[in-house]
Parts: sequence; structure tokens; C-alpha cells
Amino acid sequence: MVEAKMVGKRYLGKQAVKDLSLVLEDGKIYALLGPNGSGKTTFMKMVAGLVKPTAGELYYNNAKIGVGSKKEVAYMSTEPFFYSYMTVKHVGKYYDDFFEDFSMERYEELIARMDLNMNDKAKELSSGLAAKLKIAATLARDAKLYMLDEPLNGIDIIARESVIQTIVEVAGEGKTIVVSSHLVDELEPIVDSVVFMKKGGVVIAGDAEEVRSERGKSIVDLYKEVYAE
Repeated sequence: MVEAKMVGKRYLGKQAVKDLSLVLEDGKIYALLGPNGSGKTTFMKMVAGLVKPTAGELYYNNAKIGVGSKKEVAYMSTEPFFYSYMTVKHVGKYYDDFFEDFSMERYEELIARMDLNMNDKAKELSSGLAAKLKIAATLARDAKLYMLDEPLNGIDIIARESVIQTIVEVAGEGKTIVVSSHLVDELEPIVDSVVFMKKGGVVIAGDAEEVRSERGKSIVDLYKEVYAE
């Protein structure tokens, strides 16, 4: 579905992504792992078509990232992206106007599942509820590829289980999902493949079970080893 060939991205004097080569296949859940500054967010934004690579080639279904791919890629950023006047209901209408594949019915179901209220002001939500709102709005799209940047941030340990189950259900519909997170122990049980990023490049990538078998370690323990250096 996605193929990166020696992709690089430089912001002024900073190299955010360097010589990144990676293939993401259809119908899998990927854990995109690495500390802050490893290039995860920049890579996601390039796949989503929000920023352009400064080097290399990046393809979605054998075509360069562009208008066509944007229609099939749902990206959830870590930053808040709602206007101050918006209620939870307004957010749904905003998405419905903006994305052809957005389902208001699906959105309402997810809002109820996340224990949100349609009349709540988005700016007044706690960090955990605001995170749930972003997840609901993103997953209410009928996209082919979902890219969720730190979706579990701010969500308490009890609510995480519901969020993770929702992500698994979306994946069960044959979608491809890429989830970046520092909460590796939460992701390990549900992911098919893992991608470890460090200093803008990929250091380990592959099927999660094969990586565990080859390295003789859990993904959590491998994470500790890779980033303890």
C-alpha cells in the first residue's frame, strides 16, 4: 500500500527523516515506535500528503502521494485541530463537509462509545476526552489507511481498552492502521508488524511475531534495548 524509497525530509537546518525505506502492506496493524524526535510524525505527515519529502520517493498504491491518496488516508495528529466555537456535534459536521467518506452515523456511534456528549464544547474537554474525540472523528471515515499519531496520549488506563478495541474492529474490516505510541505494552498484543525508528530512519521493521522470534525478546523489551543507548 505504501512504499518509501530513501525518503528524506529536512526542515531548515534539521534533518527530521533520512534515507527511510519502508513498505506498509494492506490489512495490517503497524506499531510505529520511537522516542520524540525519531521522525515518526514527519513520516506520517508525508504519507498523509501534508508535507512533501525533500529527498527520495514515496508512493501510495504505486502512485506518488497526492490528491488521490489524500482521499483514502485518514491522519490523526497529536495537535488539537478543532475551532474554539465547536461542540462535539460541530466537529462531526465539519468532518462530514470535508471528507466524502465520513459517516455521521458511525461518528455518533463512536461518540457514544467514547462516553462523549454531542453538546459538549470541544475546547472544554479534558485531555483524555479530547483525545477520544479526535479518534472518533478519524475512525468515522471509511478510509483505506488510518495513521494515528499517539492516539492513547491522555487517555486513562481503563478507557484505553475501549479505544484499542475500537481500533482492532476497524482493522478487522480489512483496513491498514499505523499507530505511533510510547505505550508499547498496550500495542504489542494487537499489532501485526512493528517499525522502530531512530534519528529519522528505520532500524528494525517486520512481522511482530518474527521479530520476537529472531530477537528472542518481546517488543517491549526490544524497545528498551534499542532506545536505552
